[in-house]
Amino acid sequence: MSNLQSLLTIPPDRLAAVNAVFLDPNSTVMREFLDVVAKYGTPDEINRKHREARKRENLFRLVRERNPEALKDLEWLIEQRERRAFISVADFRRKVLGQAADRMSFKDDYAVTLEVSALQYFPWIRAMAEDALTKQTLVPGRFICVRKMKEQEEDGDLPAIVAAMDILGASFVETLDTKGTDGSNPHLGGPATITGYFGGIGQPNEHALQWLDEYLYYYTNYGVKAVLNFNAGTILLGFLLYRLGVDNEFKISVFFGSDNPYHALWTMTMAKLFSRDDDTSPLIGFNWSNSVNNRTMELTAQFRKQLGFERVVRFEHHITETWKSIVVQPYNRRSELLEIAGHVANISAKHEGADPEIEQALDHPSDILDYFRTKQEVIESGDWDALQKNFLLKVEAANQTAWELTQAGLSFVAAQHLHHQ
Repeated sequence: MSNLQSLLTIPPDRLAAVNAVFLDPNSTVMREFLDVVAKYGTPDEINRKHREARKRENLFRLVRERNPEALKDLEWLIEQRERRAFISVADFRRKVLGQAADRMSFKDDYAVTLEVSALQYFPWIRAMAEDALTKQTLVPGRFICVRKMKEQEEDGDLPAIVAAMDILGASFVETLDTKGTDGSNPHLGGPATITGYFGGIGQPNEHALQWLDEYLYYYTNYGVKAVLNFNAGTILLGFLLYRLGVDNEFKISVFFGSDNPYHALWTMTMAKLFSRDDDTSPLIGFNWSNSVNNRTMELTAQFRKQLGFERVVRFEHHITETWKSIVVQPYNRRSELLEIAGHVANISAKHEGADPEIEQALDHPSDILDYFRTKQEVIESGDWDALQKNFLLKVEAANQTAWELTQAGLSFVAAQHLHHQ
């Protein structure tokens, strides 16, 4: 068998052939890729623009211009953080375990990041923070935003959210408008054309470069660094951009359908080929399909570590899902998380819904289709408060996960600037 396995060695001449394609000055695909990048400057210039855009004073200036009311909430959030008003990790553990927590050793090397999706509107951040202060609970350490980029740019939510995430000490991912719901495939519609979606709708034809262009726009103008990526072509463009020297980041979306270790091996092999000399990669999150089981994550963790990506690539796993429009309910994977969290590092526990027993009793249960509604339509329909409640219940589900992790002697990552160690 070892002799058979040796046949899988990739000869140097194969790598040379691939390099020849990437370095061919007459290659149209490579020239068009580089032309998009050149619109924004050299890699060093692009990174400098990003750093400037991400500075608090520049984000606050944009908020002041477009949504001055949001400044009060940002300043309030800074004030609460500075006076250390939020519960500490140590006190949360005592809340769960009593004084026994002080004598316990928690598995911090395997800390699970508490994640919530989707953070659609900036006002929800203060509502979440006030809830955490009242109940002495946790603000999650990671958020996914799915709202239309142009809409949140225009009303000032985008710079306000970027600034808020830095204040909280939380990571976040935005979803660009160049995606399957943008009409990129004119032949597809709703359920009547569902079989057409099986081949993927995300970035046909010229849309891959449009995705790259859109990314660089928000990277350089708003300091947005991490975005969703759900198409093999745009994943490759993300790798190429990083190899050029741009400090971009992306996470594989659940819509990419990564549901087995060989799919993960394919993606991480490409990540390794285009990694930098310091072994870093723009691939910082790997959102598994809802069908994935613990064994797949355990197997993938083996070669993730071999490739040097254990601390680079986070496994993002759905613990709860929206009640409607995405999975068969009831769906709750918390018990499986507890089984794996003590020996597989760098997992993010993603909460996209409340616990099922709560969801089924709501007048307006969470629905993934709500992500694609305009703000105006949400307000006019009278659903604004219901959607905020859905979000807060997802945060509550993340807290339940933190509670059960703590009971098991396991660790978690909440908003790092709020819940001081």
